[in-house]
Amino acid sequence: MAYRLSAFSDVGLDEANLSLVLDEHTRKAMPRLDQFWTYYRNPLSTAPTSRPPARDSAGTWYSQGQEVGLPPRLTGAAGGPRREIVIENDIAWRVQSMVDFIFGKPIRIVSTANDDALRAAAEHALELIWESSGGIALLQDAALLGHIFGHVDLLVRVNADLLRDAGRRGPRGLDSAADAIRIEAIDPRRGIPVLDPTDYRRIRAYVIRQARGRDESLLQIYSASTWHEYENQRLVAQGDLRWNAGHIPVVHIQNIAQPLDYAGLGEVEPLIPIQDELNTRLSDRAFRVTMQSFKMFIARGLEGFDATPVAPGQIWSTDNPDASVESFGGDAACPSEDAHIAQLREAMDKISGLPPLAGGVVQGKVGNLSSANALRITLMSLLAKTARKRVTYGRGIADASSLVLAALDWAGILHTTPADRGVRIEWPEPLPVEERDRVLAAEGKARLGVPRDRVLAELGYEAQNTSV
Repeated sequence: MAYRLSAFSDVGLDEANLSLVLDEHTRKAMPRLDQFWTYYRNPLSTAPTSRPPARDSAGTWYSQGQEVGLPPRLTGAAGGPRREIVIENDIAWRVQSMVDFIFGKPIRIVSTANDDALRAAAEHALELIWESSGGIALLQDAALLGHIFGHVDLLVRVNADLLRDAGRRGPRGLDSAADAIRIEAIDPRRGIPVLDPTDYRRIRAYVIRQARGRDESLLQIYSASTWHEYENQRLVAQGDLRWNAGHIPVVHIQNIAQPLDYAGLGEVEPLIPIQDELNTRLSDRAFRVTMQSFKMFIARGLEGFDATPVAPGQIWSTDNPDASVESFGGDAACPSEDAHIAQLREAMDKISGLPPLAGGVVQGKVGNLSSANALRITLMSLLAKTARKRVTYGRGIADASSLVLAALDWAGILHTTPADRGVRIEWPEPLPVEERDRVLAAEGKARLGVPRDRVLAELGYEAQNTSV
């Protein structure tokens, strides 16, 4: 059975091109993306063993995802015994901290329409659609995928029939429109772009692939004018995209912009080599400590010493003046090993731009953090990287919002022109702000003419109606 792709002839997508795109994604992209997820998630999997678990050594019933980067001498893959494995997942907490800095608090989407009433209506509509799609949780999921894989795509999915029914009620149909419009974050392992061969920034078609079983797969294809859904190459649903004003309903977001490439720069990939080295050294140290931690005794001239247990408070006595008891073994200090592990951690700090302080680990060398400026200086690299990401994620949110407004205009719920669909993103302060400073800033905004209701909302208060 073959795909019916004649509806996508305007973007040059035929069965041969589709097969090529799917094959390249399976062979080239998927192995890399799966490894990035493995290093972030470090999942546990059951390790085959013929011995009873959790009796002869700790952790024998499972293996960890990051073990793929350890040398065979540790994992036993070379035929030798499996040593103690120590995995310290420095990647996960760094990625989570970066996501917290960019989307730890809700953002505010502000319309740039000239008309005050239209601006308020557009902001209300966008807030309703974004919240019904997941709100801040959706943005956190999208940011997490972007930080791991380097990019993430947002799909604006519209049920045209439901939206058309809501449009018959005019502006009153906005609440029903929230059920017809959804913004979804697409995992790069599922989303496959078909790019313009002359412009890597332009998406001509977009394929979403989802495995549903061992031999079953679901495929969705989007262009600027139509969409198809296939189940095992059988067309099961289709529709037109007249609502989208001629734009493909997919918004591409690079985590950090990478020139001349569709994929952006992620946070996991550059940390993998250092993470492997850190895990290797921690595992080596665990093996060394295990081998050296057994303190042993040599007894000379003591009869029955081998039958007497060694324990605190144990006393041995003898009449032999030449008797002696000597101890050896025990864990000895290894300064070079400690220094090397510390240098690896510092290297991860430099590569990620994330000091341990961002994760709540306060070290003695951070200096005096009694002021907000001192904290900003300490976190300067992370704050600069967060500001850089706000450009790419903010543009993606704005483009998705423009598509939502175009759909509402098509349905007759909220009439806008392309010029009215612009938005800007108001980002919250990533660092904690003292209440006194917030009040002073609010007073300054009020003196500049910022509406009172908006100032109170930023402080977390609801405006009260004082009219009589």
